Amino acid sequence: MAASKSFRSAAAPGLRASRRTLWTAVKLHKFYYLLILPGMLYFVVFDYIPMFGVMIAFKDISPFAGVDAIFREEWVGLKHFERFWNSYYFWNVMTNTLAISGYKLLFGFPASIVLALLINELRNLVFKRVVQTISYLPHFISNVVVAGLAMMVLSTDGGLINSLIVRFGGEPIHFLGSPEHFRSILVISHVWQTVGWGSILYLAAMSGIDPGLYEAAKIDGAGRFRQAWHITLPGISPVIAIMLVLSIGGLLNAGFEQVLLLYSPAVYEVADIIDTYVYREGLTSLNYSFATAVGLFKNVLAMLLILGANYAAKRMNQTGIW
Repeated sequence: MAASKSFRSAAAPGLRASRRTLWTAVKLHKFYYLLILPGMLYFVVFDYIPMFGVMIAFKDISPFAGVDAIFREEWVGLKHFERFWNSYYFWNVMTNTLAISGYKLLFGFPASIVLALLINELRNLVFKRVVQTISYLPHFISNVVVAGLAMMVLSTDGGLINSLIVRFGGEPIHFLGSPEHFRSILVISHVWQTVGWGSILYLAAMSGIDPGLYEAAKIDGAGRFRQAWHITLPGISPVIAIMLVLSIGGLLNAGFEQVLLLYSPAVYEVADIIDTYVYREGLTSLNYSFATAVGLFKNVLAMLLILGANYAAKRMNQTGIW
């Protein structure tokens, strides 16, 4: 007992000193902390405070029972999770989510790297800035507008693609109602909208590579392709690893808004993902507890994916996110 008291008394001055040091740092950089305060408040209000609602997944909550029902209703354990695991929709929504996300990752992730490499090779600064600006613009277009453009271009009544098909003697194709074409449309529109914005980080990383390495490679007779392969790509590999880990962590986010705006019952078998299923169950059918359980299940899987991807990156001597 005496030893524990002496330990606390010995540790107290060091604890007080660390608190003083922390408070001094806060006062010294108070304007920086003020800058991040709105962002911190956003995450506290919209991400951390609502987390108590996770309890809904373990109870039977009526939509009109009031907020106090979250604490008043009895626990039902894993009832809603088991209902989802045993339902007809489980494998369908899981397969669709992983397939759509996998295709987007497979084609979209390297597309940003390739675009950054191509832009980095441009020597005309004016043309380079024009290309960068044009490639960034789709990112700022609303998903609603992108969906509208896709419907106009792919429409069977005067759409550009079907007009060309008819002109060459073919029959109009209802692309957005065709299970064979729907996923391709999602992937193509996703890559078009994100490839330019995704290249920004890689271009920033390329600007930090020592120009002397390129000069030495030129002296040794290396062309642009070999310079890009042996200097540029290794130079940005830490950024690639971090972005890949984050992308794998978001593998279960298959693009809720994009799918919701474009899909229809005709393509549910290839387009219905976890988020759209949660939307229908939670907001359309008012099954709040069941929808919360499905959403929680998805988030737990996403956490496991990002932990596994980060561990794999570290095992391969690459930079992880922590």
